[in-house]
Amino acid sequence: MNLIKSPFDEVTLLITHYNRSRSLERLLQSFSDYGTRFYDIIVSDDGSKSEHISYITELKKRFDFQLLLAEKNRGLGNNINKGQEAVKSEFTLYVQEDFVPLPGFEKPLADGLSILKDDPSADTVRFYSYLDYPQKKYYRDGFSEMIFDPFSLNLHKFPLYSDHPHLRRSNFLKKFGKYNENKHSDKTEFEMMLSFIRNKGKGYLYNDYKSVFDQVNDSFEPSTVHRVSWRASNNLLIKWIRYIYRQISYNYSLYIK
Repeated sequence: MNLIKSPFDEVTLLITHYNRSRSLERLLQSFSDYGTRFYDIIVSDDGSKSEHISYITELKKRFDFQLLLAEKNRGLGNNINKGQEAVKSEFTLYVQEDFVPLPGFEKPLADGLSILKDDPSADTVRFYSYLDYPQKKYYRDGFSEMIFDPFSLNLHKFPLYSDHPHLRRSNFLKKFGKYNENKHSDKTEFEMMLSFIRNKGKGYLYNDYKSVFDQVNDSFEPSTVHRVSWRASNNLLIKWIRYIYRQISYNYSLYIK
Protein backbone atom coordinates (compact mmCIF):
# COMPACT_ATOMS: atom_id res chain seq x y z
CA MET A 1 0.00 0.00 0.00
CA ASN A 2 1.35 3.42 -0.95
CA LEU A 3 1.35 6.03 1.81
CA ILE A 4 2.55 8.91 -0.40
CA LYS A 5 -0.29 10.98 -1.89
CA SER A 6 -0.78 10.32 -5.60
CA PRO A 7 -3.56 10.94 -8.16
CA PHE A 8 -4.46 7.26 -7.96
CA ASP A 9 -4.32 6.58 -4.23
CA GLU A 10 -7.95 5.41 -4.39
CA VAL A 11 -7.25 3.01 -7.27
CA THR A 12 -5.98 -0.57 -7.16
CA LEU A 13 -4.27 -1.87 -10.29
CA LEU A 14 -5.62 -5.37 -10.95
CA ILE A 15 -3.64 -7.46 -13.45
CA THR A 16 -4.76 -10.91 -14.59
CA HIS A 17 -1.92 -13.17 -15.69
CA TYR A 18 -1.44 -16.57 -17.29
CA ASN A 19 1.88 -17.93 -18.58
CA ARG A 20 3.24 -14.59 -19.79
CA SER A 21 5.55 -13.44 -17.01
CA ARG A 22 7.77 -11.38 -19.34
CA SER A 23 4.71 -9.49 -20.56
CA LEU A 24 3.75 -8.92 -16.94
CA GLU A 25 7.23 -7.61 -16.26
CA ARG A 26 6.93 -5.20 -19.19
CA LEU A 27 3.64 -3.86 -17.86
CA LEU A 28 4.90 -3.43 -14.30
CA GLN A 29 8.13 -1.84 -15.51
CA SER A 30 6.18 0.62 -17.66
CA PHE A 31 4.15 1.89 -14.72
CA SER A 32 7.34 2.05 -12.65
CA ASP A 33 9.19 4.00 -15.35
CA TYR A 34 6.36 6.54 -15.45
CA GLY A 35 6.46 6.82 -11.67
CA THR A 36 2.80 5.87 -11.35
CA ARG A 37 1.69 4.85 -7.87
CA PHE A 38 -1.53 3.12 -6.90
CA TYR A 39 -3.25 2.27 -3.64
CA ASP A 40 -2.25 -1.31 -4.33
CA ILE A 41 -1.24 -3.63 -7.17
CA ILE A 42 -2.72 -7.12 -7.37
CA VAL A 43 -1.48 -9.77 -9.79
CA SER A 44 -4.00 -12.59 -10.07
CA ASP A 45 -2.45 -15.69 -11.63
CA ASP A 46 -4.48 -18.46 -13.25
CA GLY A 47 -2.35 -21.51 -12.51
CA SER A 48 0.67 -20.66 -14.67
CA LYS A 49 3.54 -23.07 -15.28
CA SER A 50 6.18 -23.32 -12.56
CA GLU A 51 8.80 -21.39 -14.53
CA HIS A 52 6.45 -18.41 -14.79
CA ILE A 53 5.55 -18.58 -11.10
CA SER A 54 9.25 -18.60 -10.25
CA TYR A 55 9.83 -15.56 -12.44
CA ILE A 56 6.87 -13.68 -10.94
CA THR A 57 8.19 -14.45 -7.47
CA GLU A 58 11.42 -12.73 -8.47
CA LEU A 59 9.42 -9.80 -9.85
CA LYS A 60 7.87 -9.31 -6.40
CA LYS A 61 11.33 -8.39 -5.15
CA ARG A 62 11.45 -5.50 -7.65
CA PHE A 63 7.84 -4.39 -7.67
CA ASP A 64 5.50 -4.01 -4.73
CA PHE A 65 2.43 -6.14 -5.47
CA GLN A 66 0.18 -8.82 -4.06
CA LEU A 67 0.36 -12.16 -5.85
CA LEU A 68 -2.75 -14.34 -5.85
CA LEU A 69 -2.03 -17.90 -6.95
CA ALA A 70 -4.27 -20.75 -8.10
CA GLU A 71 -3.60 -24.47 -7.71
CA LYS A 72 -4.69 -25.08 -11.29
CA ASN A 73 -5.97 -23.20 -14.31
CA ARG A 74 -9.60 -22.27 -13.67
CA GLY A 75 -10.20 -19.83 -16.50
CA LEU A 76 -10.44 -16.08 -16.90
CA GLY A 77 -13.68 -15.81 -14.92
CA ASN A 78 -12.20 -17.29 -11.76
CA ASN A 79 -9.04 -15.28 -12.20
CA ILE A 80 -10.88 -11.96 -12.36
CA ASN A 81 -13.26 -12.91 -9.54
CA LYS A 82 -10.53 -13.76 -7.07
CA GLY A 83 -8.54 -10.69 -8.04
CA GLN A 84 -11.48 -8.29 -7.75
CA GLU A 85 -12.55 -9.74 -4.41
CA ALA A 86 -9.10 -8.92 -2.99
CA VAL A 87 -9.36 -5.22 -3.90
CA LYS A 88 -9.76 -2.92 -0.90
CA SER A 89 -9.86 0.49 -2.60
CA GLU A 90 -12.95 2.21 -3.98
CA PHE A 91 -11.83 2.00 -7.60
CA THR A 92 -10.11 -0.65 -9.73
CA LEU A 93 -8.00 -0.24 -12.86
CA TYR A 94 -8.25 -3.58 -14.64
CA VAL A 95 -5.48 -4.37 -17.13
CA GLN A 96 -4.52 -7.74 -18.62
CA GLU A 97 -0.83 -8.53 -18.73
CA ASP A 98 -0.42 -8.05 -22.49
CA PHE A 99 -1.11 -4.29 -22.39
CA VAL A 100 1.26 -1.39 -21.75
CA PRO A 101 0.47 2.24 -20.89
CA LEU A 102 1.46 4.81 -23.51
CA PRO A 103 3.15 8.19 -22.87
CA GLY A 104 0.66 10.68 -21.48
CA PHE A 105 -1.72 7.98 -20.22
CA GLU A 106 -1.96 9.50 -16.74
CA LYS A 107 -4.01 12.50 -17.93
CA PRO A 108 -6.95 10.50 -19.39
CA LEU A 109 -6.64 8.05 -16.50
CA ALA A 110 -6.98 10.90 -13.99
CA ASP A 111 -9.83 12.43 -16.01
CA GLY A 112 -11.60 9.07 -16.12
CA LEU A 113 -11.28 8.72 -12.37
CA SER A 114 -12.71 12.22 -11.95
CA ILE A 115 -15.72 11.22 -14.07
CA LEU A 116 -16.41 8.19 -11.86
CA LYS A 117 -16.24 10.41 -8.80
CA ASP A 118 -18.48 13.11 -10.26
CA ASP A 119 -21.06 10.78 -11.82
CA PRO A 120 -22.27 8.28 -9.19
CA SER A 121 -24.39 6.51 -11.81
CA ALA A 122 -21.31 5.60 -13.89
CA ASP A 123 -19.89 2.10 -13.52
CA THR A 124 -16.89 2.02 -15.87
CA VAL A 125 -14.60 4.24 -17.89
CA ARG A 126 -12.91 2.49 -20.82
CA PHE A 127 -9.52 3.37 -22.30
CA TYR A 128 -9.14 0.83 -25.11
CA SER A 129 -11.27 -0.75 -27.80
CA TYR A 130 -10.78 -2.59 -31.07
CA LEU A 131 -13.59 -0.55 -32.64
CA ASP A 132 -15.41 2.65 -31.83
CA TYR A 133 -18.71 2.33 -30.01
CA PRO A 134 -21.55 2.99 -32.52
CA GLN A 135 -23.62 5.47 -30.51
CA LYS A 136 -22.04 7.95 -28.10
CA LYS A 137 -22.83 11.26 -26.41
CA TYR A 138 -19.89 13.53 -25.72
CA TYR A 139 -19.41 14.23 -22.03
CA ARG A 140 -16.11 15.98 -21.23
CA ASP A 141 -12.30 15.71 -21.26
CA GLY A 142 -12.30 13.59 -24.42
CA PHE A 143 -14.79 11.02 -23.04
CA SER A 144 -18.20 10.08 -24.37
CA GLU A 145 -21.02 8.18 -22.75
CA MET A 146 -21.85 4.95 -24.59
CA ILE A 147 -25.56 4.78 -25.43
CA PHE A 148 -27.09 1.33 -25.91
CA ASP A 149 -29.71 1.30 -28.66
CA PRO A 150 -31.76 -1.94 -28.46
CA PHE A 151 -33.17 -1.38 -31.96
CA SER A 152 -29.85 -0.93 -33.72
CA LEU A 153 -28.69 -3.74 -36.03
CA ASN A 154 -25.06 -2.83 -35.35
CA LEU A 155 -23.57 -5.72 -33.38
CA HIS A 156 -20.91 -3.41 -31.95
CA LYS A 157 -23.63 -1.99 -29.70
CA PHE A 158 -23.29 -4.98 -27.36
CA PRO A 159 -19.77 -4.38 -25.96
CA LEU A 160 -21.01 -1.68 -23.59
CA TYR A 161 -18.66 -3.53 -21.26
CA SER A 162 -15.27 -4.90 -22.31
CA ASP A 163 -12.42 -6.52 -20.38
CA HIS A 164 -9.94 -4.24 -22.16
CA PRO A 165 -8.22 -1.70 -19.84
CA HIS A 166 -10.81 0.21 -17.85
CA LEU A 167 -11.53 1.87 -14.52
CA ARG A 168 -14.48 0.60 -12.55
CA ARG A 169 -16.01 0.80 -9.13
CA SER A 170 -14.71 -1.98 -6.94
CA ASN A 171 -18.27 -3.09 -6.08
CA PHE A 172 -18.62 -4.16 -9.72
CA LEU A 173 -19.31 -7.82 -8.88
CA LYS A 174 -22.11 -6.88 -6.47
CA LYS A 175 -24.01 -5.02 -9.17
CA PHE A 176 -23.35 -7.23 -12.17
CA GLY A 177 -22.61 -10.59 -10.58
CA LYS A 178 -19.49 -12.72 -10.70
CA TYR A 179 -17.85 -13.77 -13.95
CA ASN A 180 -18.82 -17.23 -15.16
CA GLU A 181 -16.04 -19.62 -14.16
CA ASN A 182 -17.06 -22.59 -16.28
CA LYS A 183 -16.78 -21.27 -19.83
CA HIS A 184 -14.22 -20.14 -22.41
CA SER A 185 -12.93 -16.61 -21.85
CA ASP A 186 -14.89 -15.24 -24.83
CA LYS A 187 -18.18 -16.61 -23.45
CA THR A 188 -17.26 -15.39 -19.98
CA GLU A 189 -16.79 -11.87 -21.32
CA PHE A 190 -19.95 -12.16 -23.44
CA GLU A 191 -22.07 -13.06 -20.41
CA MET A 192 -20.67 -10.15 -18.40
CA MET A 193 -21.35 -7.89 -21.37
CA LEU A 194 -25.01 -8.98 -21.32
CA SER A 195 -25.24 -8.61 -17.54
CA PHE A 196 -23.90 -5.06 -17.85
CA ILE A 197 -26.72 -4.19 -20.27
CA ARG A 198 -29.45 -6.03 -18.33
CA ASN A 199 -28.47 -4.31 -15.10
CA LYS A 200 -28.43 -0.88 -16.76
CA GLY A 201 -24.69 -0.39 -16.59
CA LYS A 202 -23.38 3.02 -17.56
CA GLY A 203 -19.97 3.51 -19.12
CA TYR A 204 -17.77 6.08 -20.79
CA LEU A 205 -15.24 5.50 -23.56
CA TYR A 206 -12.20 7.67 -24.22
CA ASN A 207 -12.62 8.91 -27.79
CA ASP A 208 -8.93 8.54 -28.65
CA TYR A 209 -9.02 4.98 -27.33
CA LYS A 210 -5.81 3.82 -29.00
CA SER A 211 -3.67 6.49 -27.33
CA VAL A 212 -3.82 5.36 -23.68
CA PHE A 213 -2.85 1.67 -23.76
CA ASP A 214 -1.37 -0.60 -26.41
CA GLN A 215 -1.85 -4.35 -26.68
CA VAL A 216 1.40 -6.21 -27.33
CA ASN A 217 1.36 -9.85 -28.42
CA ASP A 218 4.79 -10.77 -29.71
CA SER A 219 6.11 -14.12 -30.92
CA PHE A 220 8.04 -14.64 -27.68
CA GLU A 221 4.87 -14.62 -25.58
CA PRO A 222 1.88 -14.85 -27.96
CA SER A 223 -1.74 -14.69 -26.85
CA THR A 224 -2.87 -17.64 -24.74
CA VAL A 225 -6.45 -17.38 -26.06
CA HIS A 226 -7.32 -19.90 -28.77
CA ARG A 227 -10.35 -19.45 -31.00
CA VAL A 228 -12.04 -21.57 -33.68
CA SER A 229 -10.56 -20.63 -37.06
CA TRP A 230 -13.88 -20.12 -38.89
CA ARG A 231 -14.77 -17.27 -36.52
CA ALA A 232 -11.84 -15.28 -37.86
CA SER A 233 -12.48 -16.10 -41.52
CA ASN A 234 -12.71 -13.27 -44.07
CA ASN A 235 -14.84 -15.34 -46.43
CA LEU A 236 -17.84 -13.17 -47.37
CA LEU A 237 -20.40 -15.97 -47.06
CA ILE A 238 -19.06 -17.07 -43.70
CA LYS A 239 -19.06 -13.45 -42.50
CA TRP A 240 -22.73 -13.06 -43.43
CA ILE A 241 -23.69 -16.34 -41.80
CA ARG A 242 -21.78 -15.30 -38.69
CA TYR A 243 -23.50 -11.90 -38.67
CA ILE A 244 -27.00 -13.40 -38.91
CA TYR A 245 -26.18 -16.00 -36.27
CA ARG A 246 -24.83 -13.34 -33.90
CA GLN A 247 -27.86 -11.08 -34.45
CA ILE A 248 -30.16 -13.91 -33.41
CA SER A 249 -28.04 -15.29 -30.57
CA TYR A 250 -27.02 -11.92 -29.09
CA ASN A 251 -30.56 -10.55 -28.98
CA TYR A 252 -32.02 -13.84 -27.78
CA SER A 253 -29.41 -14.09 -25.02
CA LEU A 254 -30.03 -10.50 -23.93
CA TYR A 255 -33.79 -10.75 -23.49
CA ILE A 256 -34.22 -14.46 -22.77
CA LYS A 257 -32.05 -15.42 -19.80
